[in-house]
Amino acid sequence: MARLDLTARTAALETAVSAGTARLPDDLLDDARAVLAHTATRTALSAEHTVVALAGSTGSGKSSLFNAIARAPLARPGITRPTTGRPMAVVWGPGADPLLSWLEVGDRHHAADRTGVATDGLVLLDLPDHDSVVTEHRAIAERLVERVDLLVWVVDPQKYADAALHERYLRPLAGHGDVVVVVLNQIDRLTPEEATACLADLRRLVAEDGLSSARVLGVSATTGQGVDELDALLGQAAARREAAVARMVADVRGVARRIADACGDKVPERSQDAARSRLVDALEAAAGVPTVVDAVRGSANRRARAATGWPPTRWIGRLRVDPLRRLGLTRGTDRPDLARTSVPRASPTVAARAQVAVREYVSTMTAGAPQDWALAARERVTDRTGGLADELDQAVAGTELEAARRPRWWGVVSLLQWVVLGALVVGLVWLGVLAVLAYLQLPAPETPAWRGFPWPTLLVVGGAAVGVVLALASRVAGALGARRRAARARRRLRESIGKVAGRLVWLPVAEELSALTTCRVAAQVAAT
Repeated sequence: MARLDLTARTAALETAVSAGTARLPDDLLDDARAVLAHTATRTALSAEHTVVALAGSTGSGKSSLFNAIARAPLARPGITRPTTGRPMAVVWGPGADPLLSWLEVGDRHHAADRTGVATDGLVLLDLPDHDSVVTEHRAIAERLVERVDLLVWVVDPQKYADAALHERYLRPLAGHGDVVVVVLNQIDRLTPEEATACLADLRRLVAEDGLSSARVLGVSATTGQGVDELDALLGQAAARREAAVARMVADVRGVARRIADACGDKVPERSQDAARSRLVDALEAAAGVPTVVDAVRGSANRRARAATGWPPTRWIGRLRVDPLRRLGLTRGTDRPDLARTSVPRASPTVAARAQVAVREYVSTMTAGAPQDWALAARERVTDRTGGLADELDQAVAGTELEAARRPRWWGVVSLLQWVVLGALVVGLVWLGVLAVLAYLQLPAPETPAWRGFPWPTLLVVGGAAVGVVLALASRVAGALGARRRAARARRRLRESIGKVAGRLVWLPVAEELSALTTCRVAAQVAAT
């Protein structure tokens, strides 16, 4: 069950590291990757061995304690100077060589099993003094402290409260209490009352270091007092074979808590509609959408008049340049990605407002996020919006504006106008013929009439009147149609600008916030 728990935590930590790459501090990511690498390597090595390290300062008696547990004078004790320059191992049982090679421990000794003590699979290390004056010795000790399964920290009555010990070595192990044993050695030098008081004070300090579950024992390597209890504890750890997994779980949980803290609290949920609307409004202005909408309305009006106006005067409207053509929005292209317009560039003020709107959107949506994540979102948006003006222009050029669309009623009215004009022309010709006959004093045929009005006159007057009325009515209808077409164009242009905003601004911000949530949740799973 513990291995399954470690597997799940490791997978969650890998997810958190992946999501936090390039956003979390580099040193934190390095620590997390080191823990993952250590976990993968240690898991692949022997699961039948438990590596226990005796660590301590010069004069604490850890080498003497090492000999007492090994029941052999393997390590050379020292009092005032470091005598352990390299780590030494004593092994109970076979098969530990690959594990010791990974630990880079070359000085190895095999011990016989002791009657009544289950030590098979136990690997005991004597580490160099953590306060050695030799830098290399300290580095070896610190490296092995990070790799062993169970850590036995040996202190003495004189220096057990040393601030350097607690701040540099024990406090960084906070959360590792299940795999840490603190041994107060040399208690034979204390009276029973003094030993009790020292052990109580040591337990208090260890708890303050975040190791409340760590076991604290009093021993004497010289007299053997408490050594059997420590022996039994180590034998029990070796028999259960859980210390290695417990240590790896503690390492994963520790670095996962740091990642969760770096991810901060959950970013408050907020409505995106208002922020997005403000951003699109600013981008529309920068893209010249109002100018394009006006051009759509003007072009539709011009084309409606050209199609439905009174034929003799239609040519006047054609003298005016189509507003859409002036903006380069009537040219088709087989490559929409290369389409461009002639819409005048936005003024510096309008362009600046668009950039401000972009920054405001990013700031609004990332408010409450850790600074590194907010900066990552801002940098991604900045990189993508470097060619914002061209993107907006291309979006406008690629929007369907219905520039070539001809409503059916235009054709009907145009036909009526030509019919009416034809009637007017017939009337004029008829009147002309009658005038010529009268001028030549030739007999004229009888002119038909309708309610006392000659038909030629009715055709001329009626044709002109009906043509003008149709033209005026068509102009009103054309203006209404132009407004509707402009409204549709505005909606489509807004959708196109919205797609640009989504691709360049909304999406990268959402991806950063999603990565932040993924990192936080995964880290919390690994840390629980």
